[in-house]
Amino acid sequence: MALKLPRTIRLDPSDTFVFARAAEPGEWAVSGSFCFFNDEISALGGQERQAFRSGFLGISSFAWSTLVVVTDASEADREAALSGLAAQLVDRLGAPDMATARAAAAEEIAFAASLCDHPVNTVLAVQRSMEEEGIRERFRTLQKREGLVEHSRAFDIVEVDEADYVEHVDLLALRQDKA
Repeated sequence: MALKLPRTIRLDPSDTFVFARAAEPGEWAVSGSFCFFNDEISALGGQERQAFRSGFLGISSFAWSTLVVVTDASEADREAALSGLAAQLVDRLGAPDMATARAAAAEEIAFAASLCDHPVNTVLAVQRSMEEEGIRERFRTLQKREGLVEHSRAFDIVEVDEADYVEHVDLLALRQDKA
């Protein structure tokens, strides 16, 4: 059976806005939920909360990506990902030594590989939540929907007759709501 690992992918620039640090496209990736084990999840702010909810961790940058893609990998690629993650665990998270970090990194890489039981180029997303028993992760594959135009737009421009369009904003009421 061929080895497959997830790599970060960026389909648009949104990761650079939603995360405090966005992973570069093409990095080997892991789930990254271990980054949140000592955090009070309810206290996380905007971009950190978004990383918790839907981020994969790029190993090289130790930054976040919304999506990863299943990619063929060699044993040398797996070793590079493992070594890179172990070094990050020591440098950024204070693992006590490289042997301990490598053992933890090996578990994370094995889990990441288990997510790749799909054809190459399958795009994966994660949804993470905090539940009574701890952090729960749900992974899903994203498939191109049949019948869609190749370059669908997120927004369409709709012509509106301005004579029929009236917008009313009560600034005083908005201010009173803040008080």
